[in-house]
Amino acid sequence: MGSNCEIEAHAIIKKWTILGKEIKIGHFAVIGGDPQHLSFDSSIQSHVQVGDNVRVGEGVTIHRSIYAGGVTHIGSKSYLMGYSHIGHDGNLGEEVILANGALIGGHVSIGDHTFIGGGAGVHQFVRIGQGVMIGGLAEISKDVPPHLTISGRNLAYGLNLIGMKRRQISNEDTKALKHAYRSVLLKRGNPSLSAKNCLEDSVISSSTLAKEFVEFFLLEGRGFVKSKSQA
Repeated sequence: MGSNCEIEAHAIIKKWTILGKEIKIGHFAVIGGDPQHLSFDSSIQSHVQVGDNVRVGEGVTIHRSIYAGGVTHIGSKSYLMGYSHIGHDGNLGEEVILANGALIGGHVSIGDHTFIGGGAGVHQFVRIGQGVMIGGLAEISKDVPPHLTISGRNLAYGLNLIGMKRRQISNEDTKALKHAYRSVLLKRGNPSLSAKNCLEDSVISSSTLAKEFVEFFLLEGRGFVKSKSQA
């Protein structure tokens, strides 16, 4: 445990948990509990690692990895509100916010500066890129590319323009991301194929953020969310 941590009454920090500094953990939170996996051997030594300046609300649960030496990771400056849940082997980036009751399945990765609304559920093994805004009660079972706004069941409603403005993303990057969104998610057919076909696009190649958006589609996992206009 790092310096200046505050653990409120009835919170439980289990063995093999690693806490950074200046972390606040609310009442009845349980950090480092065994994963909810039928075949898990509780004698396995695995970890939860929480970065600096993380706030954990009351009743939050974070489960340790199912693998020997494995880690469930919570990035620095994240805020996990009351009764949210992080399943085993999750990997949250920095400044991630989970609103009350958000449920994150096992093996989920979430990029920096992402917000997940209250009561939203994220299926195991889903990838969520950086800068995403997911609405309350959303159902996420597909991979979510960076900088999108998501609502309902796997539906993209465009770019997270408000979040991009708050993070001071330049006008040039914003225009390139809009172009990348139109070139991939608004096209009919396989988005991975569309992404491959526009990698050399001059507008996209001129922007690191636009390239990252397109390259997200080159690693296929659970499939991808769809634009509402294409649903």
